Amino acid sequence: MRFSPTSTGLVAATISFLAFGTSGALLKPLLEAGWSPVAAVTVRALIAGTVLLPFVLVSLRGRWNALWRARWRVVGMGVVGVAITQVLYFAAIQRIPVATALLIEFLAPLLLVGFAWASTRRTPGPAVLVGSVLAAVGLVLVIGPGAIQTVDPVGLLVAFGAAIGCAVYFVIAARPSDGLPPVALAGAGLLLAVPVLALVGVTGLLPFTTSFGDLPLFGTATPWWVPLVIVAVIGTALAYAAGITASGLLGSRVASFVGLLEVVSASLFAWLLLGEELTPLQFFGGALILGGIAAVRVERTEPAHGSPSVLAEPSAMVSSSTVVGSSSPDPYSSRS
Repeated sequence: MRFSPTSTGLVAATISFLAFGTSGALLKPLLEAGWSPVAAVTVRALIAGTVLLPFVLVSLRGRWNALWRARWRVVGMGVVGVAITQVLYFAAIQRIPVATALLIEFLAPLLLVGFAWASTRRTPGPAVLVGSVLAAVGLVLVIGPGAIQTVDPVGLLVAFGAAIGCAVYFVIAARPSDGLPPVALAGAGLLLAVPVLALVGVTGLLPFTTSFGDLPLFGTATPWWVPLVIVAVIGTALAYAAGITASGLLGSRVASFVGLLEVVSASLFAWLLLGEELTPLQFFGGALILGGIAAVRVERTEPAHGSPSVLAEPSAMVSSSTVVGSSSPDPYSSRS
């Protein structure tokens, strides 16, 4: 039985947002024990990149020139799509509420729609506009209406920078591979992001602290490295490899809209693992996000009057979900 590229892309996207969604719930005890977000993300990226390294080496055997040809794509993924996006997100939450920063960063799909609108000078079709509104409203409901409030303008600006970085991640992932396997892009990008993130910690730009005691997890005392390794393997290595594969098959805009379901999966894992309450509004918000994805897919597959779809990939160069509980989102962003 053969699956179409679209079906394969949707499966990969589902694996990606479910994997990313595990991160906040698993690492929340680590953060509460004294780890700073940047320290956790740096170690997470290092372990994930190391896990993917054997797959990268096997996938590139006999075609190392593909890595060289895609060097700027790899640099963009590691430095912008991973490291800079993370730094901007964590800098933002030092000034504004986590829910507000998360809401702004996850506006990345709307930025991609707006970029296509500005660059092609063609108004997006009705389905795209309706899908964007549904997804935006659903995002607010899942994260919490309290995310919309008057806050520090500098924090808002930094969070918007993180949203641009998030959009860059999706666009880089969706660009033609030119022979570079998705796993190679994911592994090389994560390993490249590690020294950038470590430099941020060493220079004191953002706090870099760790703690090595046991943590309360799964109802028992657990060594500190257990949740970190699980998140590195599942919530990072698998999540990035699957996400890049999905973007290449679905396109950046559709993949980014599907990626909004990451906030829904994060809420579900927070409920299952941490006992954080889920509200009817959050369920309704998740349904609206699904409606937005469906609308964008309709527009992509049915361009008006035989013209190219308004969701054709732009030729420009996007992390992140938090544990979204009913009252206080966790500051750890799964992509960021």
